[in-house]
Amino acid sequence: MELKVENKISAQTAEKLTENVNKITDEKIEKSLNYDELSKEEQKAVDEFNAKIDVMDSTQVLQYGASAQNKISEFSDSVLEDVKTKNVGDVGDLLANLVSEIKSFDSAINTSEPKGLAKLFHSVKKEVNYIVAKYNKIENNIDTIEKGLENNKLQLLKDINLFDTMYDKNLDYFKEISLYIIAGERKLEELKTKVLPELKKKAEASNDQIEIQKVNDMETQINRFEKKLYDLKTTRIISIQMAPQIRLLQNNDAELVEKIQSSITNTIPLWKNQIVLALGISNSKKALKQQQAVSELTNDMLKKNSETLKQGSIDIAKESEKAIIDIETLKKTNRDIIETLDTVIKIHEDGRVKRAEAEKELETIEKELKDKLLEINVKEK
Repeated sequence: MELKVENKISAQTAEKLTENVNKITDEKIEKSLNYDELSKEEQKAVDEFNAKIDVMDSTQVLQYGASAQNKISEFSDSVLEDVKTKNVGDVGDLLANLVSEIKSFDSAINTSEPKGLAKLFHSVKKEVNYIVAKYNKIENNIDTIEKGLENNKLQLLKDINLFDTMYDKNLDYFKEISLYIIAGERKLEELKTKVLPELKKKAEASNDQIEIQKVNDMETQINRFEKKLYDLKTTRIISIQMAPQIRLLQNNDAELVEKIQSSITNTIPLWKNQIVLALGISNSKKALKQQQAVSELTNDMLKKNSETLKQGSIDIAKESEKAIIDIETLKKTNRDIIETLDTVIKIHEDGRVKRAEAEKELETIEKELKDKLLEINVKEK
């Protein structure tokens, strides 16, 4: 419900500001102090003021138009107080915080990439989770700032409406003080052209001191009344100056509303869209790096496996082409066998020779033994 009211206020004030914000004064305020240019109702009010003026009443002269002057004075004070108490710094701080929050997200997007295969999956997932958490935190801060901007926008729209009311009041005060001035000038004209000449004529004719004093008193009061009218004209100038001041204040608030509205309807949604895109791009980059790392690992493994397979195949092929027993081994074995056989044959031959020699020796020994025994037997006989 409040949002609908805000939009209604904004639409009403936007049209007025378009027409009036660049004007220094309103056409009505620039109206000259001319009785003939007044409406019949205003002329009637001037005539009533005029009829009540008694310049010989010093108190009345002093109080003439005082109520309108007091209204303008109080009104000026209220405008000044509004300017003094208006805290537009909150809006500036909120907009500055908005920019700061948006910039702070860059650090999350530009975090260092994981290195090494050990960090390939765990670190990337952890980093993405960090970015998402950072985004959620900043988004919460942005939502808080957005609510603050909405509240300030509503207050500014109320102030814009208030300035319209203040402008209308100032215009009313201006009209009132102008009517007092017109009535006073008409009375002053009457006193100078009719009343004072008649008093002078009467005093000159009678040469009466009392009548002469009446002339002096009238001139004094006319002079005092002229000063009073001058004072009212000064007040009128203040009212004229107040008009552009109100419009300038109103325009400042309108520009702030436009800034806030632009931030709410354009900057924040655009930022959120850009963050989503940035997050997607970041994830894509990380996924690409993961894929590159996997591809690199796969290529390395394929290269190493192919090299191993190549060397193994070569070794197997070489071994498969070899005989079970190497020819050199067979040659050496054959040589060894021949040498062995030769050696064995030689040993056998040597053995036969030695055995033959031994048999001869045995025969000799046996013969010698027999001969010795025969010799012994012969001797015994």
